[in-house]
Amino acid sequence: MAGTPFAVRRPRAVPQWLAVRWTPSLRWAGFISPFLSSGVFMRTFRTLLGAIAAGVCVAAMVPAVAQAAPSALYTALVVHGSDQDSFLDPHTGVWDGGNATMTPTLHDADAFQLAADPTAEEGTSEVKVYVQPPAGQTWQPGRTYAAAPDFSGEQARLEFSDRGGSCLADGTLAVREVVRDPATGKMTAFAASFDYTCRGRSGTVDGEIRWNSSVDYNAAVASGPLDFGQVEVAGDEVSRTETFTSQGVRPVTFGAASLGGYDPAPYRITADTCSGRTLSPGGTCTVTVAAGSTRVGGQIASLILPDDSSFGRRSVRLYAEGFRGAVGTYYPLATPQRLMDTRSGLGGRTGPIGVDGTVDLQVAGRGGVPAGGAGAVVLNVTVTGPTASSFLTVYPADMGRPNASSINFPAGWLGSNNVWVKLGADGNVKIYNRNGSTHVVVDVAGFYAGSNAVQPTRGIGSQYQPVSPGRLFDTRTGGGPIPARGVEEGFVDFGEELSRRVQGLVLNVTAVAPARSGFLTVWSGEGSVPTSSTVNYGAGKVVPNLAVVRTTWCTDCGPAYPVPSFAVFTSQDANVVVDLVGVMDDGNAPDGLRFTPVAPTRIVDSRTGLGTSGALGPKVKRTVTTPSELVGAATRALATNVTAVSPTQNTVLTVWPAGEEKPTASNLNPAAGQIVSNAVLTGLGPSAAFHAYNHAGSTHVVTDVVGSFWLYPATASEPTASLAGTPHFAVAGSGTH
Repeated sequence: MAGTPFAVRRPRAVPQWLAVRWTPSLRWAGFISPFLSSGVFMRTFRTLLGAIAAGVCVAAMVPAVAQAAPSALYTALVVHGSDQDSFLDPHTGVWDGGNATMTPTLHDADAFQLAADPTAEEGTSEVKVYVQPPAGQTWQPGRTYAAAPDFSGEQARLEFSDRGGSCLADGTLAVREVVRDPATGKMTAFAASFDYTCRGRSGTVDGEIRWNSSVDYNAAVASGPLDFGQVEVAGDEVSRTETFTSQGVRPVTFGAASLGGYDPAPYRITADTCSGRTLSPGGTCTVTVAAGSTRVGGQIASLILPDDSSFGRRSVRLYAEGFRGAVGTYYPLATPQRLMDTRSGLGGRTGPIGVDGTVDLQVAGRGGVPAGGAGAVVLNVTVTGPTASSFLTVYPADMGRPNASSINFPAGWLGSNNVWVKLGADGNVKIYNRNGSTHVVVDVAGFYAGSNAVQPTRGIGSQYQPVSPGRLFDTRTGGGPIPARGVEEGFVDFGEELSRRVQGLVLNVTAVAPARSGFLTVWSGEGSVPTSSTVNYGAGKVVPNLAVVRTTWCTDCGPAYPVPSFAVFTSQDANVVVDLVGVMDDGNAPDGLRFTPVAPTRIVDSRTGLGTSGALGPKVKRTVTTPSELVGAATRALATNVTAVSPTQNTVLTVWPAGEEKPTASNLNPAAGQIVSNAVLTGLGPSAAFHAYNHAGSTHVVTDVVGSFWLYPATASEPTASLAGTPHFAVAGSGTH
């Protein structure tokens, strides 16, 4: 009926094997336009229609001959950009008609552009690739072209762009397929593989271009570059996981994953489900990488996973930013602060600690020690009025009591020892007394950072610098005893550059034959004398103790530059000997050591054969090798408590690194029959060993380790720097003023 519109039927789905390849409109128009304009069109059309109808009748009667299904045709853009720092990084992926609007554009001279506009990826803009053969040439299948953004007769043109910018790409373009219209010579299909580097960038981008192509492809798409963020030098590792997804049209097979690129050393693969696997389209696998840090600044590397793609591998950029933390650095207090005195009840305990008694002492948040962030403290522990020979053990409150001692003493003794102790999780320590009862006094001199919580307010603390032990002054050979309630000020010069880096000194301070029982206090010399004590002595005794002392500056001690100085106060007339053991630097001097505390661990007991066997005789040197569980590759020194047990004569004990000459300084000066302890910081020689020497008579020796010092990579002059050779801090001069 006139005026009735035609009903348009929805076409039925056609099986893929029956699909007819439709060539572009240029070819079709060139064929049919003359035919439509001729006078024979209708007659020819009716003839063809009749032939088709007859063919249909025949097809219904005679079985069709089975034919091979033609290859599928692909229009897709594959971009692997996870190894390059460029604008294309977010666009790594595979785009085809299923997830993007694909727009091919054919230009003159075989120039071709394929644009992919993702339809479901929020925030992802259109990506375009433009290729053009060298001037005067056409694309030839099977040929690989050098490609650059500069069009010339020597190179093909390859350019990538998105709405945010473009990439001037230098690389290669390997042409896999070219199909042309026989009538016009125009391309109707194109396939190529590419790889390139954006100028001014690092890393390589690779991928595939397909337009109406029968050439299949595989694609293992990485989830993206791995940014590990801030990673503390020598701190905990940071882990990231990379996921690879097979998004091509055929499976992908992987080789063995590895690390490469500029600086792979800080990284390691910790888990891998990809190596050696074949992933079907849609399958996934993962590789987990952990990043450490050995220096400050950016550390770039690549995760490399070989595959059977045209490029031959997947490469994922790894990036971590190393930073210097505070863990293991030392913060001296302006003056030592008292935390406990059982005589007065300070610290929560009133009255002596009895037999097998334990006191829980809160340290964090008191006496200048921060409430959070402190991992260990340096204490001076004093025993007064014990009723029996005994020992104290100071240890972390959240650990079991170790088989170790912090200070040993006879009945009626007054004395002290320097104790380095790890804090429990709540910032407290326990103090155990074995026999009888005794009053205990505890002073704190400083703390070690156990986390970076202290860094924002206090910065980075000091690192330890061992020195060749040497005497700074000895009042017996110059000036005579310090009078009661007198002060002697000492200084040490390390040269102009290093003197300015000193924040504190590690000293062995010895009271020699004092006239009466009393004490020494060592501090910076600033302000009034602190109420705390460093060495507690009895009349006529020789009593040493280790001290970590904050320093101040002396501007009139001789050199034309400021030098570190300190002061010694004595309550009674006494000769005083001060030996230098080490330096606490400003955290920046080369080869500084950081501290890791441990629960007290016994490594030597000559009475039982632990570490060495039998008492040390006169002028005997023993070598002790530190158990492997207490040292690592970076360990350079130990913090220990060394005890002389019942020497047969008054003697001197000296401890020093294996392989070096014995120093003139001493660590312990026990009298015959005494059981006496002293804190000792000793360097380690080859095989993590140290020497112990006894001067006179024979004595048993016990050594407990309370922590280790390790080379900090960010300030190391070289990764394998050792204590061998001349220390950085060498004494240029010292004395009193």
